[in-house]
Amino acid sequence: MTHDAPRLLPCGDTAFTIEFGAQIDARLSARVLALDATLAAHSLPGVLETVPTYRSLTVHLDPVIADPAELGRAVLALADEQPEAGPAPRLWRIPVVYGGAFGIDLEAVAAHHGLAPEAVIARHSAPDYRVAMIGFLPGYAYLEGLDPGIALSRRPSPRPVTPAGTISIGGAQALVASIAAPSGWHLLGRTPEKVFAPQRDPVFLLRPGDRVRFVPTPPERWAALDAAAEAGEPVAELCEG
Repeated sequence: MTHDAPRLLPCGDTAFTIEFGAQIDARLSARVLALDATLAAHSLPGVLETVPTYRSLTVHLDPVIADPAELGRAVLALADEQPEAGPAPRLWRIPVVYGGAFGIDLEAVAAHHGLAPEAVIARHSAPDYRVAMIGFLPGYAYLEGLDPGIALSRRPSPRPVTPAGTISIGGAQALVASIAAPSGWHLLGRTPEKVFAPQRDPVFLLRPGDRVRFVPTPPERWAALDAAAEAGEPVAELCEG
């Protein structure tokens, strides 16, 4: 299989981006995560942090230790070498209460596609999603693998606030929201799991490359699961390490 040549994009004197393409594509995402693992294995002087996205990797650096242009060329060369193996992907089973007050857009999404709400739930909870990136807000997990039969463009007007733990869709993407925030995505449900907890180690439950499976959960279980999550107990099930 042929690959597009990655591009080096300067970002001032303290960062640069290695861009692999211009689309949301599982192949590009895999190349991003492979380069991220390669940099972690090489420990290049001056590298402070790496930020993987769907199609690019941004590298933050200390310009006192490393010249941005020189380091950028070195990382670009690594992007074309045999990649390091990253951490083994984990599978998380995340409980979700769908519909009603927990997912106020479920019925509208179902009506748009000519489906029953139960069919949307079944299609949304069937795939094993892949965490493509963490971003926009702390802990927001963007997922690849949404059934195209329930994909839907974002709302024309975003809501000023949506709850933490919202499980939503926008275009061809799925999302696990970490904190209350504005959103133009379609809200299908909520999870009591805390995917972002500043006092926990690790702070983020999910990492790029992980897999996620949503487990439909009766609303009667919300109170107990939410209380457990607030007490610091995990309510998502880790199936693979």
